Amino acid sequence: MGYAQIIATVLSVAVTVVAVALAVRAVLTITKVIRSGQPAPERFTDKGTRTKTLLKESVGHTRMLKWSAIGAAHWFVMFSFIILSSLVLEAYFEAVTPDGELPIIGHWAIFGFVTEWFGILGTIGILYLIFVRQRQKPGAVKRSRFLGSTMWQAYFVESIIVGVLVCGFLIRGLKVANDTFPYPVWAAPLSHAIGSVMPAWEDGPTWVALVKLLISMGWLITISLNPTMGVAWHRFLAFFNIFFKRSPEKPAGSGLGALKPMMSEGKPLDFEEADPEKDLFGVAQVEQFTWKGLLDFSTCTECGRCQSQCPAWNTAKPLSPKLLVLSLRDHAYAKAPYLLAGGGKDLTGEEKATEAQLAHMDVLALAEGNRPLIGGVDENGVIDPDVLWSCTTCGACVEQCPVDIEHIDHIVDMRRYQVLIESSFPSEAGVMLRNLENKGNPWGAPQNTREDWTKGLDFEVPRVGEVEDFDYLFWVGCAGAFEDRAKKTTRAVATLLHEAGVNYAILGEGETCTGDPARRIGNEFIFQMLAQQNVETLNEAFGDQKVKRIVATCPHCFNTLGNEYEQLGLKVEVVHHTQLLAHLVKEGKLTPVQPIEGDITYHDPCYLGRHNRVFDAPREVLGETGNLIEMPRNSERSFCCGAGGARMWMEERIGKRINVERTEEALATGAKTIAVGCPFCYTMIGDGVTGKGKQEEVEVVDVATVLLRSLKQEA
Repeated sequence: MGYAQIIATVLSVAVTVVAVALAVRAVLTITKVIRSGQPAPERFTDKGTRTKTLLKESVGHTRMLKWSAIGAAHWFVMFSFIILSSLVLEAYFEAVTPDGELPIIGHWAIFGFVTEWFGILGTIGILYLIFVRQRQKPGAVKRSRFLGSTMWQAYFVESIIVGVLVCGFLIRGLKVANDTFPYPVWAAPLSHAIGSVMPAWEDGPTWVALVKLLISMGWLITISLNPTMGVAWHRFLAFFNIFFKRSPEKPAGSGLGALKPMMSEGKPLDFEEADPEKDLFGVAQVEQFTWKGLLDFSTCTECGRCQSQCPAWNTAKPLSPKLLVLSLRDHAYAKAPYLLAGGGKDLTGEEKATEAQLAHMDVLALAEGNRPLIGGVDENGVIDPDVLWSCTTCGACVEQCPVDIEHIDHIVDMRRYQVLIESSFPSEAGVMLRNLENKGNPWGAPQNTREDWTKGLDFEVPRVGEVEDFDYLFWVGCAGAFEDRAKKTTRAVATLLHEAGVNYAILGEGETCTGDPARRIGNEFIFQMLAQQNVETLNEAFGDQKVKRIVATCPHCFNTLGNEYEQLGLKVEVVHHTQLLAHLVKEGKLTPVQPIEGDITYHDPCYLGRHNRVFDAPREVLGETGNLIEMPRNSERSFCCGAGGARMWMEERIGKRINVERTEEALATGAKTIAVGCPFCYTMIGDGVTGKGKQEEVEVVDVATVLLRSLKQEA
């Protein structure tokens, strides 16, 4: 061993010891922060499905590949990091002796081949990602997805990856020049090419190996000193976050669909026995999120995909799902020393720590502990109220997040506390909540007018109780019963079902709101009240029927009945009316023969498409009736109409109106008909068209109306 090897070995060992010690401390810190959250026992169920989903999403890169070239580049960078970690380990052997290699596998040609090509493709991948970041960085494009990301951290990680890859090829080139390289040309062509132009240098591999190890350990030291450095830590935490995702059985990027029930101490909250002084009513402090929530915040890689797709962010609202998560992450870690030292507020707002404990606490952590979770600038709140109430719960953020962060759950949990305990929410939404509680519908319409939409039809609409059995219970919904435009859809669907000979029935005055707007604004109490009433009504309506099917025209009803009422014990098969109509057309029971004049474009409702993956059925129906052209943002990337998350009943005072943004996109297609599959979308897009003064040129109608117009007219 020469002087070079002695120096390289000593320095490598020293920096590694420091890096490992700091890394252990960082891991313990992250673990303590995550474990300070509330229990979430449901995250440990069905480990087999969770493992399959983890392998599918990580190895298959199913979320990242939605971004095509970026996803492919990230796949090579990710697996280069994993596979080429073996070459970082080999660098220790090269520090000891210039021709050092890994024991056993170090001289295998196949090992040389795999590491060579992952080195090449990883280099191409990281250079492409650097190019994309520069092309899309703040200032280079409007509303950059990287705005608010900690750019120095991204640049640091990218430069480290480039440095390690370059050092790897330099070491191999020097070994080729020294004639100590064990792999043939076919296994390592680039290394041989580099070596052919390099001079022989006996100690060269040792010195470059030292540089490689200093770069690698410098990276580890840096991230260990910055436990909130998600752009680096996500490569470890993402595997856990994906494994513990809420619905591992659902397709990747399913927008979540159902909201999780209110939880306290890991159990669903029972409102009949709940006590606000003992049970959690939503989230008022960061430590009241579950440990999975804190893992979510820790895992965020600041890529901004959620931000780029968010309708609020794209229309100049203060909400960015990414920045919300980063704010919660930074707050959680800044507050952690205070919490871990015994501080915190109980559910009555009293301090848990003693005066003696408080006297010895870090003053900055103590100040962070006294910040309100929700509050404006004057209150030094972590999350501004305008941020909280801008969310439409459209699911675009969850759909796009490559590490399965559940933004909507966290937003709704914060809303729940604000509504139920603080009674703090946009004032105009109070009318909607009172109407739900007193009238059973958000419009406050009299219950005895629920069947008024049936007047004027040339056939009798069957009602539950008047018919012995039925194949489908037609859930009309509040909009379908009371809102003038939505009534047209209800009548069209009823007519189509009648024409096709479908055996169906309606509840009529027995129907009440599913509770969707109450739940999404955060009033779980009213949701539970309405839902329990509906569950009883539906159980009575179906009686002893083995097959319980519901057809709904409103995606919000469709989602709530099919996904959320199961939490209350009701299991039914729910289909959207476009699914049933597509089936009837396919079966030949409905035959479109008169093409619709002009092109048709279709707007995907968030709660039908993104949340529940119903993309094809409405397009199949429209494809049979005319020429369908797509908007640039469609299917899982469809842009929200702006009405979800109870935003239908809240004024939109900040930035551009979301429905106007979507309407402009629809009008730009040149289509004469904008087809929708949701009464809320009908209203929002319809208002947008009217606002643009295009109501005489472009018509907004439901898919059912389009189909009805194209049917063969009987002589």
